[in-house]
Amino acid sequence: MTSKCPVDHSESQESCPVDHGSQSSSTWARFFSTTNQRSDHNLSSEREVSTIPKASDGNWVYPSEAQFFAAMARKNHNPQVVDMKTIVPIHNAVNERAWFEVMKWESGRGGEACGGVKLVNFKGRPNDKSPRARWKMFLGYAAPFDRHDWVVDRCGVQMRYIIDFYTGRTDPATKNVSFYLDVRPALDNWEAVKMRVETFCRKWLGSSTTQS
Repeated sequence: MTSKCPVDHSESQESCPVDHGSQSSSTWARFFSTTNQRSDHNLSSEREVSTIPKASDGNWVYPSEAQFFAAMARKNHNPQVVDMKTIVPIHNAVNERAWFEVMKWESGRGGEACGGVKLVNFKGRPNDKSPRARWKMFLGYAAPFDRHDWVVDRCGVQMRYIIDFYTGRTDPATKNVSFYLDVRPALDNWEAVKMRVETFCRKWLGSSTTQS
């Protein structure tokens, strides 16, 4: 059983999936209640297995409520026990959505021939705005609260994906926060360029470009 999770929060990969650093603390802080309940003795230690395959064997495993609480407390984010049952499922769902978006890009690219695409490694880069994020900010859009780079293996071919995390609109009735994920292959090689061009053609030009 691994102690790691699919997304890095710092320079170390012994952290948990969505960044809890200064860049995203305001996003997660809005889920915290004002109740001063800091003891973690009522928190579950059970961990959920993700749908994200590791490069070695098995799948990545998400932190338990107790681990998530401890990680937030270490970063002085003043977590509350009562909030963990809300935040942890959101935290896991965001990562599952990120993998879903990666797999949309990978669909039909041949990964099925060797047992499926797998997540090799990951890195949190909250202070590094991607070119697309900077362009959106120039146009007046809000900055992403976090960025992650995920490297996947497709039958021996490694592809890096950039994931920009944005806070969506808040439901005025429930005060629930939504998230928008901008996921795409990094332009590290011609394969990534080809994927981007094909997707652009299908989306905007109605092209029936075949994948190979």
